[in-house]
Amino acid sequence: MPDPSRESLGFLLIDAGRAVRRRFELRAAELGLSAAQWRVIAQLHRHGPLPQARLAEYMEIEPISVSRLAERMEKAGWIRREADPHDRRIKLVAPTDKATAAFAEARSIADALYADALAGTPPGTRETLIAILKAITNNLSPGTDHD
Repeated sequence: MPDPSRESLGFLLIDAGRAVRRRFELRAAELGLSAAQWRVIAQLHRHGPLPQARLAEYMEIEPISVSRLAERMEKAGWIRREADPHDRRIKLVAPTDKATAAFAEARSIADALYADALAGTPPGTRETLIAILKAITNNLSPGTDHD
């Protein structure tokens, strides 16, 4: 007998996210980055150079974990850490050209993956899904009336 809890919104969101992440990691493995490193590059692409503490907030991991990750990524040439022009005590994490090129390849991989994931769904599904996921995120984000 099927488990009815597997049909719940929470389980479906988690399962879908896990499936997308697993498939992306398989396809992107040839680019030589771990899932955590991809998340760093994606956040930097999304927000631009960031202080390590802010990057940790966006990634929802401890600052010490970001520090260790950034150290490894810097040694491998994926990122650079530079002084903030407004506050020299703060180090900004910025992508290198190598990371930017890898992100462009990863974007192509992701686009193909999303096309596969939505194969056979009605036209407009992607746009509807994006709108729903944005609404969920906004409704449950700190500072909304729904807290």
